[in-house]
Amino acid sequence: MIVGVVTSADAEVFQVALSRCVSTDGGNGDPPKFQPPPKPVMIDKSKTEASHRRFLSPEFIPPRQRTNPFKFAIERKDMIQRRKIIDIPEFYVGSVLAVVMADVYTSGKSNRFVGICTQRSGKGLGATFVLRNIIDGQGVEICYDLYSPRIQQIEVLKFEKRLDDNLMYLRDALPEYSTFDFDMKAMPPPLPGAEVPINQQKVKMKPRPWSKRWERSRFNIKGIPFELYFTEEELTHAKKWDTPWVEYDMLKEYDTSNVEKHIWTEVQRELSK
Repeated sequence: MIVGVVTSADAEVFQVALSRCVSTDGGNGDPPKFQPPPKPVMIDKSKTEASHRRFLSPEFIPPRQRTNPFKFAIERKDMIQRRKIIDIPEFYVGSVLAVVMADVYTSGKSNRFVGICTQRSGKGLGATFVLRNIIDGQGVEICYDLYSPRIQQIEVLKFEKRLDDNLMYLRDALPEYSTFDFDMKAMPPPLPGAEVPINQQKVKMKPRPWSKRWERSRFNIKGIPFELYFTEEELTHAKKWDTPWVEYDMLKEYDTSNVEKHIWTEVQRELSK
């Protein structure tokens, strides 16, 4: 006959297990009911949260005019193939970018330019963007083809928008608004799912005359404090060129939500292959 020694710790564990059995079977001696485990949640860790952000680059949306839709469908395939080779990040007019481009005339066979994006234009493979910087007191602007095979890298150093969709008026602004260090470090991007930050800064302009009459309504400039450079009479005179009926022109712009949804699904499907 073997006699085991039961310690106080073993007795406590036995009491806990017995109480669980009684609470599970309801005290009637019936076996406990089967409870299925919760369904597992499948998370694709190969993709970051930023990659799930729904953003469609504006050059994918075809213009509303008499164009052949087959042409844009073929161009989208080439654009997607290019995006599989090089990472084209999300950026807007007002973002500070660094572009590395192949150049056979340099010692390293490539050059790097840093500047603020002042304009985005073009559709399809003809999409372009302009970077501006001040080098040795001289304004330098470079127009890049977004899908050029010579572009090796596009890096977003500062991710933000401005009050205007076109910043070409920086040509007439003080140089400090277009000066960026070539050794500028990339600022941390916003949190995933957050809104794109909008820089509310208004620039100070050089003495007039300017390259264009930015005060007129057809430019719709919000980033220049015109009250500092024009009298009330001059601002009233500039309003003679206002076109208030344009905002009621239903044919000038069209709803692209359905087109964007269809193209975005196509782009994501092709990029995942």
